[in-house]
Amino acid sequence: MSRVGKNPIPIPDAVKVSLDNNILSVKGPKGELTTAIHPKVDVAVEENQVVVTRNSNVKFERAIHGTTR
Repeated sequence: MSRVGKNPIPIPDAVKVSLDNNILSVKGPKGELTTAIHPKVDVAVEENQVVVTRNSNVKFERAIHGTTR
């Protein structure tokens, strides 16, 4: 995995991130975005950052992880 894919994504103070049933919603002062997360990729919102991990090292999951990050 690339070094960039391992890094958590920082969340600015004015932005709210929510995760509900593999739907990631981001709402901030400039608008709102919603995206579906593939079930093979785990996303967690922890301490003002979003952490994206994959379940295993299978080629398909590595590819999906890179597009999710």
